[in-house]
Amino acid sequence: YYREQAEPHASRKVEILGKYPQMKELMGPEPLTKYIVLATVALQIGMAYLTLEWNWPAYLLAIYVVGATANHSLFLAIHELSHNLGFKKIEHNKMFGMVANLPIGIAYSITFKPYHMEHHRYQGEDGVDTDIPSWLEGWAITATSSSYVEHTAKKFIFMFCQILAYAFRPMLVKPELVPKDKWIVMNWVVQLTFDFSIMYLFGWKIMLYFLLSTFFAGSIHPTAGHFIAEHYVMEGTTETYSYYGPLNYLTYNVGYHNEHHDFPNIAW
Repeated sequence: YYREQAEPHASRKVEILGKYPQMKELMGPEPLTKYIVLATVALQIGMAYLTLEWNWPAYLLAIYVVGATANHSLFLAIHELSHNLGFKKIEHNKMFGMVANLPIGIAYSITFKPYHMEHHRYQGEDGVDTDIPSWLEGWAITATSSSYVEHTAKKFIFMFCQILAYAFRPMLVKPELVPKDKWIVMNWVVQLTFDFSIMYLFGWKIMLYFLLSTFFAGSIHPTAGHFIAEHYVMEGTTETYSYYGPLNYLTYNVGYHNEHHDFPNIAW
């Protein structure tokens, strides 16, 4: 199901500001973001080193509980920075996004922004908003399923591997939005320099910690639930949903999602 009405948040913003003009006082960057990001990056580097000699069960548990949670927090720090909510200057947000990107292992902070801006402008439009599954994904998972068990199994596989869909869908659906400037080059240079330097110092397994943390951060993980909860229409025609539970403490309040789409220039 794709909602056919116009994107609802622009009109909601106008209406809310008409009633509560003081909302404008909340707009702008949050200085605390950079300190949380630095602490999270340090945590991940420390955990990657600390777990190098752990046995596999303990190692994978640490990755799932600590590593995936931390990297998902960094996903959402990059989301904040894409809205220029870490610093006043756009270039400072871009540069610091590369710092937040380091434990993720693959450069994406610069590529993320143009696709995310399209998501805000054209929310719910198939072929334009790449935050939601494409028609082809829906067909492959639902239309081709011949039983409840098959349908459930396909949805499980999709959810387990949804970080791959989230990473590749935008570039396959709208490749023209991939940045082709100095910033994308810088993002990859900074990321690869970090990756190879840390592998040179501590061996290949330290990189495995970062990459598995990234995979599980977007897989079946409590913090990844917002990928589905935010914009998947479960019933009726409501297109954006909010979550007000404790996981917001770890995810820059991404659960306040109606609020974020109404006022994307207000920090977490």
